[in-house]
Amino acid sequence: MEVFVLLSALLCVQTSVSSPVSTAAQAQGFLERYGYLHKENESHSTAEVKSAIREFQWLSQLPVTGGLDRVTLEKMSSPRCGVQDAWGQRVSRDFTGRQLRKKRSPQTGEKWHKRHLTYRIMNWPRNLSPSQVHMAVKMAFQLWSNVSGLIFQELQQGPADIRLAFFEGEHNDGTGNAFDGPGGALAHAFFPFRGEAHFDLSERWTLNGLKGHNLFLVTAHEIGHTLGLVHSPVRHALMSPYYKKMGSNALLSWDDITAIQQLYGKPAGDSVQQLAGGALRWAMRDWQTSPDPKGGSRTPQYCQGFFDAVTMDEDGTVLVFQGHRFWAVFNGSVSAPLPLHTRWPKLSLAIEAAAFSPLDSKLYFFKGRQIWRYSGSDLDPGFPMKSSDLGLPNHPDCAFFYQPLGRMVLFRGSRYYVLNPESLSVEPYYPRALRDWKGLPRGLNGALTRPDGKLYFFKEQQHWRFDPGKVRITATGQWAEKLPWIGCHTNPSLRDNELL
Repeated sequence: MEVFVLLSALLCVQTSVSSPVSTAAQAQGFLERYGYLHKENESHSTAEVKSAIREFQWLSQLPVTGGLDRVTLEKMSSPRCGVQDAWGQRVSRDFTGRQLRKKRSPQTGEKWHKRHLTYRIMNWPRNLSPSQVHMAVKMAFQLWSNVSGLIFQELQQGPADIRLAFFEGEHNDGTGNAFDGPGGALAHAFFPFRGEAHFDLSERWTLNGLKGHNLFLVTAHEIGHTLGLVHSPVRHALMSPYYKKMGSNALLSWDDITAIQQLYGKPAGDSVQQLAGGALRWAMRDWQTSPDPKGGSRTPQYCQGFFDAVTMDEDGTVLVFQGHRFWAVFNGSVSAPLPLHTRWPKLSLAIEAAAFSPLDSKLYFFKGRQIWRYSGSDLDPGFPMKSSDLGLPNHPDCAFFYQPLGRMVLFRGSRYYVLNPESLSVEPYYPRALRDWKGLPRGLNGALTRPDGKLYFFKEQQHWRFDPGKVRITATGQWAEKLPWIGCHTNPSLRDNELL
């Protein structure tokens, strides 16, 4: 109880969060879960708590204040690996902020005593085909074999040294390892010799999408744990505990390479080969959208899990976007997947939000810091424009035309914006809090208005129907099953996606 009161006090001093007690409890749970405070202790001294917070801040490259300020709390809630930051001998329990790590393996001798290791993929996420998952995992293992003396071989059946599987919630790893839904802990793994890596099935796994988490990067990180590596305090290291998007530079830092070579030596001939993020992006784009050679699903690929955006054009055709392709759905009939540039030249290869405005019969596309506006297939003069020039946020979650206002609405995080299509400016008194739209979650990935005036919002596999007249949610459910106009006539078979 003492530590809970202390955390609340620290929170009240450092930030203006409206519910310090609740947030303090979450912070305590975080510090205990990831090894900064010992769960078995009934109480902690003020010095121990501050030391734990300072240790977390230092290892996360944050200002070392010893208090629960805003940036510290945001870091604690960021997507990350579920393995403890049990730095052990690397950083002393009596943290000073000046001591350096001593070892990159959890305990002396905790490594595989052979150089040829086998692995097996037990199942796969709903929105990626088996062939895409196998390719991503193969490249993740190759990332480590290119810089070490290890050789990896995939097995299709039977026992393997390393096993990779997808689970939801509690999965017999103990309550501390239960998955927590989208965000939070993305995956966790076990050190030699258990040789298992588990991934949260409820996450949106992607290979090149702007929304979701890159399966290749997370797998490569978890493989590091199965080989005996603990988390790295180096900011750009792959073994840093927090999720990072793929950049254009080398994927492994000097710290990652040094650590794996301390355990398993250098590759044959001392020929270290680095893989760069930029070189993998185009290949991953093709993995994400290529058909499954085994035949795939009878329904469009987006029906198997997620899409990036959805809207409806002036003809009533539903447009579904995923990566650099889109599908047109009219009266339940779905077109073949088509590249974006075949209909909208000069549009980005992937978008984050799309909306059709009946006021001017124009389609608006949003990605990153830019906005595109099309009249039919022609890009309007002056576009793309910067979002900031219009007073809009970067990376919107979704966009749609709201008939009662006669305006465009954009959601971003906990706020929403109202855009006047005629003046191309945000209306006064906006943005406002998303809680105005009662019942809608954050992080929606699509929205559109149907001919009957009802609004539909989408997040992952779920949808919400909003009635503008009643100003409330009137229905919810799985969109692939409940909405025939979305184009998913048959449910994709999950028969082959069972644990073996």
